[in-house]
Amino acid sequence: MTATIRSPMPSLPLTPNSFNAAPAFLRPVGNQTAAIGREAVFSCYVRNIGKYKAGGCSSTPGIPMGIYSVSGSNQVMDEGVNCTWRLHIRHLKKSDEGCYMCQINTDPMIAELGCLDILGKSYIPPDIVYGDETSKDLSVSEGENVTLNCQATGTPKPRSYNFQRLEIYNESKLHFYRVDRQQMGVYMCIASNDVPPTVSKRVTLEVNFAPTVQVRSQLLGAPLGTRVQLECSIEAHPNTINFWERNRTEMLLDGPRYEVHEERSGYQVDITLVIKKFTEQDVGTYVCIATNSLGRAEGTSRLYKINLTDDVSIIGAGLAEAARGSRSPPNTRPGSLIFISLGAIPLLIRAVCSR
Repeated sequence: MTATIRSPMPSLPLTPNSFNAAPAFLRPVGNQTAAIGREAVFSCYVRNIGKYKAGGCSSTPGIPMGIYSVSGSNQVMDEGVNCTWRLHIRHLKKSDEGCYMCQINTDPMIAELGCLDILGKSYIPPDIVYGDETSKDLSVSEGENVTLNCQATGTPKPRSYNFQRLEIYNESKLHFYRVDRQQMGVYMCIASNDVPPTVSKRVTLEVNFAPTVQVRSQLLGAPLGTRVQLECSIEAHPNTINFWERNRTEMLLDGPRYEVHEERSGYQVDITLVIKKFTEQDVGTYVCIATNSLGRAEGTSRLYKINLTDDVSIIGAGLAEAARGSRSPPNTRPGSLIFISLGAIPLLIRAVCSR
C-alpha cells in the first residue's frame, strides 16, 4: 500500500463568524470499492478547522495515519492546511480492506468514517482491446457506410458500452449508413463491467467532401466612395484554399484597396471581401472560389454603381440595390417610407418625388 494525505483544494471563503465557529464536516467521507492493484481515494471536507488538526486513522484502531512507519516506496504526507484532505491509497492489497477515519482533535473528538471494499483477483477492471477489434481514427468519404467498434476485456466481461458525442449510444458497435458531414467529430467509447474504474478511448471520425460555395447576394449596388462588403460561405473537408477574383482575371488580396477576412468553424468557412472605398474601377463581377483535393466550387456576385440624385436620398443603413431605374411601388405617396430587401441587405429610402 502507498498512502498519501493531500489537501489540494483551497479553503472556503471566511465570514466574520468563521474564527469563532467550531469545526464541522461538510459531507460524509463515503465508502469506496476498488480492485487489487488499483487506487482508492477518500475525501475529508472540513469547515472552520481553525487551531485544530485533522488526521486520518486506518482500520486498526489508535494508529494515526500521519505517524505510520513507512519504508520502500510507501509515502505518508500530511499537508492538511486547507479545508479538504484526500487520502490516496495506491497499489491496493486485500489487507487494505477496512474502514478509514478522518478525525479532528476537538474535545470531544469528532470523526467521519469511510470503508473500503477490495475486489479479489476474480474481478478485473475493464481494459480497451487495441488493434483490429477497436476502431482507430477514421477518414471516409461522405455517403459511405461506416462502423465504429469498441471492445474491452475484464472480469466479469464488460457488458456496458457507450459511444458518446452529443448523444449516448449504448452498444459496442456504432453504425452510420450513408454518413454525412454533420456526423463528423470525436466519439468517446466508454466500457464498464461494474468494477472501477471504467475505461475509455477516443475515436475521431473525419468525413471528406468536395467544397460548396454560397454567396450572400448575387446582385449588389453601392454609391461611389462607400465601403462595400461581399460575403460567401464555404463547406468542405479537408480544408480548402479560398480566394476572391474580380472579372476572373485578378486575384484580390489584402492591401491598400481590399481587406480579406476568413473565419473557420469545423468544416464551415466564412470569407469576406471588403472594398475600402468603392470606385468606378471596382464595378464588375466578383467570384468566391474554394478548392481542395476533392474538387472546386465558386459563387458569383455582380457589383453595380448606384447614382444618387436629387430625387432619391438614402436615410438608412444599407449597401446594396438590385438594379437602377426601378419603378416606385404602387400607391406610394410623396414622402412615404419604402423598405426594400435585396438578398439579406435592406435599404431604407425616402421617395420625395410625386407621380
